[in-house]
Amino acid sequence: MELGSWSLIQSPSLLALIPLAVYIIMVFRGKDNTSGIIVGIAVGALMMGQNLKMLSVAFAQSLGSTTALIGVIIMAGAGLGVLMTEAKITHTLVYWIVKRIGVNTQTKAKVTLIICSILVCGLLGTLGGGNAVIAPILIPVMASLSVTPTVVAALFKVSGEVGLMLGPLTGVTLITMEVTGLSYGQLMIGAVIPFSVFWLGGMWFAVKRTQRRTEGKEFYNLDAMQDFNEIVVTPKERRTTLTFLVAFLALIIYGIMTKQGTSYALIVMIVLSAVVGIVGRMDIDHVVESMSKGIASQARMFVVFVTIDVLLNLVELGGGFEAIANLMGGVAGDSPTAVMLIASVVGGFGIEAAAVAEIKIISEMFGAAAVASGLHMSLFAIAILSATRLTGGIYPTSNMMGQLGIAQCNNTKEMLQANWIASGSAIAFVVVWAIFGPMILG
Repeated sequence: MELGSWSLIQSPSLLALIPLAVYIIMVFRGKDNTSGIIVGIAVGALMMGQNLKMLSVAFAQSLGSTTALIGVIIMAGAGLGVLMTEAKITHTLVYWIVKRIGVNTQTKAKVTLIICSILVCGLLGTLGGGNAVIAPILIPVMASLSVTPTVVAALFKVSGEVGLMLGPLTGVTLITMEVTGLSYGQLMIGAVIPFSVFWLGGMWFAVKRTQRRTEGKEFYNLDAMQDFNEIVVTPKERRTTLTFLVAFLALIIYGIMTKQGTSYALIVMIVLSAVVGIVGRMDIDHVVESMSKGIASQARMFVVFVTIDVLLNLVELGGGFEAIANLMGGVAGDSPTAVMLIASVVGGFGIEAAAVAEIKIISEMFGAAAVASGLHMSLFAIAILSATRLTGGIYPTSNMMGQLGIAQCNNTKEMLQANWIASGSAIAFVVVWAIFGPMILG
């Protein structure tokens, strides 16, 4: 791409950030991600002097980008998720976990919910979809021990988000590895696990408070729920689940040992779908139909991935990211602590429900400054996690409201307060580690 003959700006220029600002403002005002991006692209094309031929080339290049590939992987993962639900793999996994832990106290119930949510959301690569699958099994267990709906909703929210960060094949993990250059192990040890421990730890403290404040005031209707003890796992479901787990672990281990790239995740999804279909004795046409159903559910998100790449390329064409990197250099100097804190607070805030798009924006805006200041990439990864994952816990967002619905809860006030406490714990970790991390890691 190159600036057109009638471009309104000269590169590099902070004015090139206007298309991105238009997108963010529209999302903040409640508009759909795709709508905001398309308007941003239109503004960018006019500012950068792009004609229709130039735009068509930009879209063609975007379809071959890593961002689009991750979109395809997420779509394939959604298709696999439909098959796993039909084969009752997720149902069986949750049942095994509950029975193994022997849930008979509120503490065990909350621990079980956290484990199940992290595991299933990490496997399916979706927050709402993962928790929606396990909720019918877990809620009766929570209800029998008087765990309140607000506690369930709050734990679903953070646990599911942690699952998206821990899952080896989720969009969040793949794009973060891509922009930081970290391996899966490096990302987990250096960023995701410590960040998750503080975030979950804060939520654990918060829901104890929430339980005290809501117990006796809100509760589930046990009469309308299936008794957990009546759930039966058939030999076929057991066999399918075990085979799936063995295949999944084998593929992940092989990928790590042979140092496979991002594209390998797509093959993993396809192979696992075939395994579920064969072991579950599903007709091949039914497998394709179910996969297509899941893929179709993510079509809108794929459009976001393709269009955001075009928008960011337009901003880069006008030197917007170069200009802000120069400005950042003036504000933060050569301080990696300042770069990490600014990226953590400013990066992507408010662009909720489009994590891959957020991470791309943050990497473009602050990546150069991070490298110039010598900020270790694991610390930059923490900044990315902070900027993208905590957004949905500060104010009511679609992700937060979705978890309220799944948990059959309408207490937004207590949900928000619990998330503020959890987010505060994670933010405290980021601030402290931004100060001492660069000294330790160099």
